Amino acid sequence: MESSRVLVECTLALIKPDAVDKEIEIEEIVLQSGFCILQRRKLQLSPEQASEFYSQHSGKMVFPSLTTHLCSGPIVALLLARESAITHWKELLGPADSEKARETHPTCLRAIYGTDKVRNGLHGSDCFNMAEREITFIFPNTKVEPFPSGQAAEDYLSKYVNPTLLQALTHICKLKPHNPVVWLADWLLANNPNRPSVQESSVKASLECDF
Repeated sequence: MESSRVLVECTLALIKPDAVDKEIEIEEIVLQSGFCILQRRKLQLSPEQASEFYSQHSGKMVFPSLTTHLCSGPIVALLLARESAITHWKELLGPADSEKARETHPTCLRAIYGTDKVRNGLHGSDCFNMAEREITFIFPNTKVEPFPSGQAAEDYLSKYVNPTLLQALTHICKLKPHNPVVWLADWLLANNPNRPSVQESSVKASLECDF
């Protein structure tokens, strides 16, 4: 019988220029809402980078306003993770238009920290494909894919991790090293069955203007 899979997703959150002064407050709400912040980056986009980021809105009347606002000052980018992260973050954000959000979802983040449909305080990815594209855009060296939790995680540990740990702990019992924690760390580094081989490769250049 196949076990149920509960997937922990990643999504991108942007604190826009109009809400950056509330970043500590917003990040606290993010953590209290069950998200892990895997990476954080403060930067300022150029007009060209803002246009590329919002390329899915190209041709819409709101596109120039969106891109102008996004590059008007520093932004804070957060790589978030939790179960169904994309859906939960969108729900926490609320409607894109902050004025409407205050009427229909007065406790959502955009109702609290936004002003209108352009200066709405925060951004979130709409779907997994958009999250993958946007995370890669902001964090170029990050690989985005769901990873299992719950029973699926237990199955993974049982198949791929526990055998290596059992072998290591058996050696500890036999050798009784003076500092078993350090010994175990060194042993796992030396005997990692998934240790990658190092090859020279070109690295994609990161966005400029980090703070």
